[in-house]
Amino acid sequence: MCRWIAYQGAPVFLESVLTTTGHSLVHQSQSATEGKTVTNGDGFGVAWYDQHEDPGLFRDILPAWSNPNLKSLGKQVRGHTILAHVRAATGGGVNHENCHPFVCGNWSFMHNGQIGGFANIRRDFDMALPAALYMHRHGTTDSEALFLLALAAGLDADPKTALERAAGLGEKLSRERGTTPHLRLSICCSDGQNVYAARYASDQFAPTLYFCQQQAGLIVASEPIDDQPDWQALPSSSFLRTENGEIIIEPFAPDLHYSAQILHSS
Repeated sequence: MCRWIAYQGAPVFLESVLTTTGHSLVHQSQSATEGKTVTNGDGFGVAWYDQHEDPGLFRDILPAWSNPNLKSLGKQVRGHTILAHVRAATGGGVNHENCHPFVCGNWSFMHNGQIGGFANIRRDFDMALPAALYMHRHGTTDSEALFLLALAAGLDADPKTALERAAGLGEKLSRERGTTPHLRLSICCSDGQNVYAARYASDQFAPTLYFCQQQAGLIVASEPIDDQPDWQALPSSSFLRTENGEIIIEPFAPDLHYSAQILHSS
C-alpha cells in the first residue's frame, strides 16, 4: 500500500516532510512499518502551495529514495501546504500519469487503498464523469477516478459530501461487480486553503492514518514521521478537515444512494 503525508501551517521547506525526519516519507518509501508492503518504489510525487493559488507539482516514476532531484528540490522550495506521496501500485501501470498527487485547477489529491475489482468497473467510473472533467483523466488508476468524480460531485462547495459521494460510487460498483475488499481508502486533498482527509474501509482493515499538531503546523500522515508524543490515530470512518487553523473530525460514510443517481443520469 502507498504512504503519504500532508502538511499545513507556516511555510517550510519541502525537505521537512520529505527527507529530514527520522521516519520521513522517503524513509517510508524503503521501510514502511504499518503498510502491507515495506517498500513503496513505484513512483512518487509532491504538490505544494506557496505564492500562487494553483499548486506546484513534481512527480516521477523513479523510487523517491533514488531520484537525484528530490533532495535538492526539498532544500530550495517552500510551501505552506504540502501533499506528498510514495506509491506501491495496486492497479494501473507504473508511469508518470499514475503517480500521485493528482492536480486539477487549485485542487490536489492523493490516495492510499483500493476499489476491489476496479478493472471490471472502470468504464462505469469514466462514463460518470462530465466531459469537462474527463479531459483531465490522464492515467488509469482508481485514485484519479475518485478525485475527478469528487470534483464532479461538488468538491469545491462541500469536500466531505463530495468525497462521500465518490467513495459511494466505488463501493457500490465493487459490491455489484467487483471483488473484496470492496473499498479501502485513506485520502487527502487540498485547495491550498484547507486540508481534508478521510479514512474508511468496507471491512475492518482501513489503511492507517495519523495526525499531529506540531509547532509549525498540522501534519497528517500514513505513519508518524518522528517520535513526537502527540501523534493520534484517526479512527476508521472519520473525516478530518482544517478550518481557520482548527482541526475538526467528523464521521465519514460513503453515500451509496448518490452513486446510483450518478449512474442513472449518465
